[in-house]
Amino acid sequence: MGNEVVECGEYSLLKDFGVEIEGEGTFSLCFWVYLMNSTTLPATIIQQVHSASIGGTPFLILDEKKRMMLLPLLLLHKEAPDPANSTSWTKVPHASKKIESPFEKWIHVGCEVSTDFVQLHIDGEIVEEKRLCSSFDKDLTSSSLRKINLAHNGVDGDSLQGYVHNVEVLPPTLSIKNHHEKDAPLKLSIDNSSASEIEVGSDGVWSIIGGKASCRRNFSLDVVLLDALGQTVKKDIEVVASLLYADNWALVEKTTDGEAPLLASYDGIEYASCQRPSKLLQGRASFKLKISQLSSKCDNRLFRIRFHMIKRESYPFFEVFSPPIRCISRGRNTRVSSLTWKRSTSAIHPLNLSQSSGMDEGSLEIQHNSVHEAKPCPLSKRVRSGHDKISAAFKIGPTLERPDEECNSHAWTANQVENEVGTSLEGRHEKLEEVDDSPSDSESTGEGDSSFKSMSSRRSPISDMTIFKYSLSGLNERSFMLKEIALSASDNELSEFAHQVSLYSGCSHHRHQISIAKRLIEEGTKAWNSISQNNHKIRWEDVVFEIEEHFMKVACCSSRSLTQQDFELLRRIAGCREYLSQEKFEKMWCWLFPVAFTLSRDWINAMWSSTSPKWIEGFITKEEAEFSLQGPRGVQEPGTFILRFPTSRSWPHPDAGSLIVTYVGSDCTLHHRLLSLEPIYCERETNVKPLQDMLLAEPELSRLGRIIRSH
Repeated sequence: MGNEVVECGEYSLLKDFGVEIEGEGTFSLCFWVYLMNSTTLPATIIQQVHSASIGGTPFLILDEKKRMMLLPLLLLHKEAPDPANSTSWTKVPHASKKIESPFEKWIHVGCEVSTDFVQLHIDGEIVEEKRLCSSFDKDLTSSSLRKINLAHNGVDGDSLQGYVHNVEVLPPTLSIKNHHEKDAPLKLSIDNSSASEIEVGSDGVWSIIGGKASCRRNFSLDVVLLDALGQTVKKDIEVVASLLYADNWALVEKTTDGEAPLLASYDGIEYASCQRPSKLLQGRASFKLKISQLSSKCDNRLFRIRFHMIKRESYPFFEVFSPPIRCISRGRNTRVSSLTWKRSTSAIHPLNLSQSSGMDEGSLEIQHNSVHEAKPCPLSKRVRSGHDKISAAFKIGPTLERPDEECNSHAWTANQVENEVGTSLEGRHEKLEEVDDSPSDSESTGEGDSSFKSMSSRRSPISDMTIFKYSLSGLNERSFMLKEIALSASDNELSEFAHQVSLYSGCSHHRHQISIAKRLIEEGTKAWNSISQNNHKIRWEDVVFEIEEHFMKVACCSSRSLTQQDFELLRRIAGCREYLSQEKFEKMWCWLFPVAFTLSRDWINAMWSSTSPKWIEGFITKEEAEFSLQGPRGVQEPGTFILRFPTSRSWPHPDAGSLIVTYVGSDCTLHHRLLSLEPIYCERETNVKPLQDMLLAEPELSRLGRIIRSH
């Protein structure tokens, strides 16, 4: 769809529905309907009115169980209900949907009528056909008797409220399914996967830290514009957010200081959210918000955030509401504070197996002193003296992590964190309750960080504000920013931007994802244009070989093809079924390209190309790796390991394209360790051992495992 604005005329009230049909009794009525909750059931959606009849007769109704029913047509079928006897309506033969129809959701309805049957279609599929006896008189000459009027007004006309879209009467030659697939209505939706800094309770209530300026925290949400088929739609519109009470939907008042209850952050500056709408970009609007009003200051009432399109407030499908929100102060919160933590990991080494989100505690470091001495990791200057010795053993210690954090491979051990702060882990936890709203440990801007101070001596063509904004943003916003920057920035400017972000955030892993941005976008665009041939969506089965061709080109490997299992995982990552759209292709490409780029590095390429032994057995999930190591014949012997790519890490996540070692530990339990490939990306190391030799040199890794499929 183009970038045109949403036309309000595309939608009308159900009460205004009305069509006139002429012909010999064979037609299909198609439309989209959005029903509001009704207090009176059964209720008439559409009724048939004939000039020769008295009153109206139901044509399409909701029964008392919210099931949609299509009734015979007056003067066309002998079984048609008697207009004068409303009790007969539910007793006549009809086609119906056996499950209840949802309210406040778009439904596509197709009513196919012939002289000897009626057929009900819901969302493009036939739900039931009812055979009938014809009473159609072909000798009728009166045009008034040959006209069929369908409308909503009449009996129960005020009991059911709703909206309709794209009402059309089709001749028998046209397909109802085709009508369903074109010009679908739109709706706003919250992308819950984009939420950050939000704690969800067991009761579904969101907990957000708010209150005074020194304590409240940014939280992020994305709102997407979808059609009723679930596809993202690119429209030129603005969305605004406001804070309401959850119980009566009234606007929350300003604080006692006269501050707006909901604030939106743009380029580090806070505005009243109602004054700063967000414009949809590629069908998505990203909000970075803060709540200044506390629930405790409002009789402990819950809030909701309302997102709606400007100038289209009368349409319920153009607004969306968050779950109930409890806004609490930082001092009162005991659970949300843990969200500020990232997992601390091992000392620095060019090859460092460390924890990723959801993995167990500890870290594995592979020793290669010649590499470390020849070129220390750029982050080593952050480590205090006495802690830069490389250990070749597992370090198991108390660590805390932030769920779904953006970077999980950092250079500090738990002891180093304690020494750097000058307190215990518990003390650091308390300290985090008092500091500013920086997203995580690794991205904080400590005063003693010499790397941060060095920024003043190296100026980037990209503004400091952009660098800071990128460093503090979530993954979705980073993705949009990188796409914009990569289109106009030169390779040198992009490299300098990566360097500055790495210094400011304190995490060198951001550097790699920024450096590959331009090529990822360019190669992805070429791949999609080649695959789609200007089609909006294409069959998955028709493109798998072209996807493989582009993957093998980036991976610099022509000797190993992708398997059916590899394609199935790519399909799951894309989120597609029979058809692949551009949006779903881009989602898959953001995972596949970093993997292919990693495989193009010499150290990894040889392992991927090897078939005997097969060091990397294709694209597998965490569950498949665990199943292979612990079943069905029991847990394999300690030291058995499998290499895999994390399926939850996509560009620009700092760990996208990395390798994870899943292995059976000496305690006969499964462990997962992230393999940091920073020096492999940099390609600065020479005379290093092959990666497989370095892995097998580790005391906890002794034998390569094999994948066992569970089916």
